[in-house]
Amino acid sequence: MRVSINPAMCCAAGQCALIAPDVFDQADDGTMVVLLAEPPAERAHAVREAEAVCPGMAIQVKG
Repeated sequence: MRVSINPAMCCAAGQCALIAPDVFDQADDGTMVVLLAEPPAERAHAVREAEAVCPGMAIQVKG
């Protein structure tokens, strides 16, 4: 699985960082960042949940 955030679509709500804090974080300037672009399989459920609840639909998950 590969995770990315489209910065043009991200509204920096931070839901992803609350759901999967080991994969996503919020930078000092408020933008969301991916900490772990290729998370382990056991984090797949949390990553998919973060993708589903993202209000800007900015999270892309492949694989």
